[in-house]
Amino acid sequence: MAMNNFLFAQCILYFLAFLFSFIAVIPLSENSADFHGKCLLFTEGVWLSGNVSLEREHFTVEEWGPEPACRFSVFTGLVSLLAAALQAWRSLFLICKGHDDSFFYAFLNLLISSFVVFVTFIASTIVSVGFNMWCDAITEKGSMPNSCEELQDRDLELNLENSSFYDQFAIAQFGLWASWLAWLGITILAFLKVYHNYRQEELVDSLIQEKEHLIGKPSPRNPMHEEKSGMI
Repeated sequence: MAMNNFLFAQCILYFLAFLFSFIAVIPLSENSADFHGKCLLFTEGVWLSGNVSLEREHFTVEEWGPEPACRFSVFTGLVSLLAAALQAWRSLFLICKGHDDSFFYAFLNLLISSFVVFVTFIASTIVSVGFNMWCDAITEKGSMPNSCEELQDRDLELNLENSSFYDQFAIAQFGLWASWLAWLGITILAFLKVYHNYRQEELVDSLIQEKEHLIGKPSPRNPMHEEKSGMI
């Protein structure tokens, strides 16, 4: 693959990572505002029945999820968003100028992309597992007549806005996992670029050594010439 095509592929993946991170950050921020800073992830609760009717009519939260779980997800989305924007701009600049990364910058990009793909994977897992636990709580692991998606249209009487929580986290999960896939592709390309640059450095060093060896080696005609000169 030519280096310009390589940079172009990286630029596209950076743009996709930026787009998917933006898709994830917006609903996560909206849910935080709707729930007044309370974290929905890993929340535990039960449905309580009325005094007369056995119908379960009131959902009570026993323990809200840890706030760092939601904050980490938003923070990771922002890190991915900013990193993708900066790297996309840099790649586009290199393409326009016809330049290429040095070995040092290629290795630095590999470290950055590896870090982002790692934290994005953790954040995606936290959101997926934490949201499933919330859905298990409000549906009593599927024993409720309504699904998790349908229950967002019901007032859970938690003194907060719960009319969009399912849509928000469905979009957030898609954005985070899609962003992770984009960063995984970026990391693979970054590794290939470092490997290519390393092989190029080895090739250049080998050519330099061979040139020095040929320059330092005496010409095969010199001994004959010196022998004839001695005979004269």
